[in-house]
Amino acid sequence: MNFGRGPPVVLNVGGTRYSFSREVLKDFPLRRVSRLHGCLSEKDVLEVCDDYDRERNEYFFDRHSEAFGFIMLYVRHGHLRFVPHMCELSFYNEMIYWGLEGSHLDYCCQRRLDDRMSETYTYYAAEEPPGEPGGGSEGRGRQPPGTEGGKWLERMRRTFEEPTSSVAAQVLATVSILFVIVSMVVLCASTLPEWRAPGNRSVEEQSRYTAESVREPSGIIEAICIGWFTAECIVRFIVSKNKCEFVRRPLNIIDLLAITPYYISVLMTVFTGENSQLQRAGVTLRVLRMMRIFWVIKLARHFIGLQTLGLTLKRCYREMVMLLVFICVAMAIFSALSQLLENGLDLGTKNKDYASIPAACWWVIISMTTVGYGDMCPITIPGRILGGICVVSGIVLLALPITFIYHSFVQCYHELKFRSARYSRSLSAEFLN
Repeated sequence: MNFGRGPPVVLNVGGTRYSFSREVLKDFPLRRVSRLHGCLSEKDVLEVCDDYDRERNEYFFDRHSEAFGFIMLYVRHGHLRFVPHMCELSFYNEMIYWGLEGSHLDYCCQRRLDDRMSETYTYYAAEEPPGEPGGGSEGRGRQPPGTEGGKWLERMRRTFEEPTSSVAAQVLATVSILFVIVSMVVLCASTLPEWRAPGNRSVEEQSRYTAESVREPSGIIEAICIGWFTAECIVRFIVSKNKCEFVRRPLNIIDLLAITPYYISVLMTVFTGENSQLQRAGVTLRVLRMMRIFWVIKLARHFIGLQTLGLTLKRCYREMVMLLVFICVAMAIFSALSQLLENGLDLGTKNKDYASIPAACWWVIISMTTVGYGDMCPITIPGRILGGICVVSGIVLLALPITFIYHSFVQCYHELKFRSARYSRSLSAEFLN
């Protein structure tokens, strides 16, 4: 096979020889092949291929010849498909070697590859193993990886960011989970009537951070939990490589939303006084106090399931928007028709529940989602027929994007599980050492 004119360059892949010209080799679509054009010495050449014959100008690659043949068909015709009777993962490994990615495959083969990777819990990541310095994005710190300071910061970073990276990380994650559970229990118990009974305090008084409330057991527990979360957030901010990226991460934003209401409430109590109108109203303080419920989302840092949910929503935002568009369009149509049939026409039986289109929207949304509270329902025969169509349409419309969302959920779950298993292997090696 010869591409172009001029002195040929021969590629020997698994015994199959391909001949190219120097001009074609320079801008070749395969990154590994195009790297040969920039090699200045035999040492550089051997970093790209397995062997080199200077006399015949032949480069040897100990790779799968049939797989490379299909890759060459992609180079010539622009379509990349799997080799028949060859493992999808093996062919994908050949693709990565030559510089191709899964997106270069045709759509049908991409789905086969995703299913195969999901079944075998395989995820090909671009980052290096965690034990190697400079691996992936974690290894590009501001300090050289070989220095003691760089190693210490990297270890601290993994301890706080990866719960399975070391024994200390697991202990830290367990303690953080306990603090979250305790804070949630105290928050739920503080809303019980019996909790306020001894002092006959109102809801507004319960929201204040006075000297007496801080000395109570609930105030002491809350202050300890806030102190732990604050210290954890500060340490993670200090050891992070990119401070701006740290602030923009969703989980870190949630941490700030869970911590800052406590300090805002304390400052408001200190500067406004305990008997001010703001303290008597107590609405602002109750809202800030209830924002502690965001602490539950902190568990996503330690559980793969919650991380999978967040990653799936991030990747499937187009499908989620499409689902909302489906619902909104159907809601506009069915609410207008139901209001017309139940109240707009002079049929002798006017249903006051459907007095307006916005009121009918509530019936449409609970019918399409098959919730059916029963607080309002059509009473005319045309309205009931429309209700049946609305329910069936809701089932069909909600089911359309579910396949894509489910497939992305499985993919995200196996990626995160592979990442967790990778750090668990490093944890096992550390424990044995």
